Amino acid sequence: MTTLYESDFFAWTNRQAALLRAGDLGAVDIERIAEEIESMGRREKRELFSRLAILLMHLLKWRFQPALIGNSWRATIKVQRRDLLRLLADNPSLKSQLPTMIVDAYGDAILMAIRETGLDETAFPRDCPWGFDELIDPDFWPG
Repeated sequence: MTTLYESDFFAWTNRQAALLRAGDLGAVDIERIAEEIESMGRREKRELFSRLAILLMHLLKWRFQPALIGNSWRATIKVQRRDLLRLLADNPSLKSQLPTMIVDAYGDAILMAIRETGLDETAFPRDCPWGFDELIDPDFWPG
């Protein structure tokens, strides 16, 4: 038998919210609600990682292909910086994970930069050359 959770997630979420508001905890699908809450936290973490990787990739392109710098790169860097700051303002506990995330995101950024620039992996520093303060500094432009 298919459950409402499996057949209509939107209806399930509305039903669970109504049950919680009514205080009918016995009818609430507690295990699935807990899983969904954990999943929401993981999504925020993935969002932070993704924004870091995109920012780092564009900073690498900025640094290693200066002849191609344009308004598109500048705008992307500015947007990623602003979005990172908003995400961290909404989720301050993620700040403690930044050192590890920057290392991991930098690895992805190199791979994306290789794809977009055609440069060899050896063209880029092995370790991230920038700290978080530089990454979000609106006046920092590498090179």
